[in-house]
Amino acid sequence: MRLTTISGSSLALAVCCCLVAVAAQAPAKPEPTDPGPLPKYVADPIPLYTTGLGPFSRKISSRNPDAQAFFNQGFQMMYAFAKLDAVRSFREAWKRDPDCAVCYWGEAWAWGSYLNGPMSAEHSPFAYAAAKKALSRRDKATPQEQAFIDALQVRYVKDFDVKQRVEQDKAYAEAMAKVYAKYPEDLDAGTLYGDALFLLEPRRGTRDVTAPNIKKLHGVLESVLARDAKHPGACHLYVHATESTVRPEKAEACAAFLGSSIPGASHINHMPSHTFNEVGRWGDSVRANLQAWHSDLKAEFGEGFAIYPDHNLHMLLYAASMDGQGAIAMQAGRDYAKRTSDTMYEVLTLVRFGRFDEVLGVTKRPEREVPAAVWDFAQGYAYLRKNQTDFARVYLARVQKTADTSKAEFRTHPARQLLGVLGGILEGEIARAAGDGPAAIAAFERAVTADDALEYDEPEPLPFPARHWLGAALLEAKRFAEAERVYTEDLKDHPHNGWSLSGLQQALKAQNKPTADVDKDFEGSWSRSDTWARASRF
Repeated sequence: MRLTTISGSSLALAVCCCLVAVAAQAPAKPEPTDPGPLPKYVADPIPLYTTGLGPFSRKISSRNPDAQAFFNQGFQMMYAFAKLDAVRSFREAWKRDPDCAVCYWGEAWAWGSYLNGPMSAEHSPFAYAAAKKALSRRDKATPQEQAFIDALQVRYVKDFDVKQRVEQDKAYAEAMAKVYAKYPEDLDAGTLYGDALFLLEPRRGTRDVTAPNIKKLHGVLESVLARDAKHPGACHLYVHATESTVRPEKAEACAAFLGSSIPGASHINHMPSHTFNEVGRWGDSVRANLQAWHSDLKAEFGEGFAIYPDHNLHMLLYAASMDGQGAIAMQAGRDYAKRTSDTMYEVLTLVRFGRFDEVLGVTKRPEREVPAAVWDFAQGYAYLRKNQTDFARVYLARVQKTADTSKAEFRTHPARQLLGVLGGILEGEIARAAGDGPAAIAAFERAVTADDALEYDEPEPLPFPARHWLGAALLEAKRFAEAERVYTEDLKDHPHNGWSLSGLQQALKAQNKPTADVDKDFEGSWSRSDTWARASRF
């Protein structure tokens, strides 16, 4: 075989040519800020909505009117917790003006953590890329916009590490504190600073209004609302920041405006009910959630924005149940079942309003463990009311078995606790039907203990409190002073609910105590009810 020799210079030239050829054929390396293809759920362009948005706007440096309009839409979507629609809106803004630095900032902000969920590993590269694109155009932004862009740089890093997120969130909160200190007249700076502080707090549980961190959070949001009670972002956060405290009424003033501040956004329509439930404005809560559900329905026609529709129905059926509005509560339960294929709330609302034949007509047992056991409770309760105690006992055994063995949760509530409430109610009613009053009361007391142990949730997982059963049993046992105490305790937890007001009336009258104040409260609280009940439970 003949070998061909190549001189040193020829070899070098050949290697260079090969490298050039390979480079020409190889795909170009992505830019450091290129996160790759968008997820499908944000890839489609979003239209500029002409209905459903509110008056909120934030002037930006872009001279392109469409960029400004999409930026405003993105901001409103973020304040309404429609995160992915906000991402799409901000992207449309910078597409109209590729030099709009603050439009990229908006996209980066929208990819990040928000109150209802942390930033995911999937979203992190897009947040980082958008933040860097905003930074690269920083010289085209106003000094105020530059401050927002700079603050966001510490929030995102190139390589996502969930263990580092807390430190990055702390750094972002400190950066936003400086932005708000420099621009104290900027209400959005104050709102985003409040949001950053809120993200450092546990999402669930009660909040202590005397704790320094909560006082700081409240103070920041109150500084915004003192100048604009209609600010949708600040009020949305303030409702959440106060609802699980001993002072939920602090948000009532801004909640009066919140529901209509972004009129087509169902979550914003619904949000005042978080405050209304805590202060016992059940009728207002029903109206807020009806408006929210209507916005969810309008979304199909481009006239509203569906945000957490299942949650809106849950809150609607809960508030209507407390308000004695049976038709609305039961319809919301049916709508919930249609949307989720879960009949749990359909049967619970039917139990609440004594529709036992209809309970037995709901034959679809949910698939998940806890909802299935709730369905078992409702079936057992309905069979008991149809004088079929043996069937009731069978279903009680199912509820108790699931409570004892299941590791599942429902909305953060362990099966043992949630089913402990329902198991105690059904066990108590079976004992009551057998004429064993003391055993019934003991079972209802266990149900109340389990109910009180449930973690704060809005709405509560059950559309009725266990005290409604305990109070009724105490009245039947002529233990009127104890019944008075039970109903009074429930009214502290669920103010102005007609079920407990009616029970309290009976307890007071039996003791020859004055009832004028309770009578007046009941008359107003039950004025929207379509229900007549002789006791606080059917």
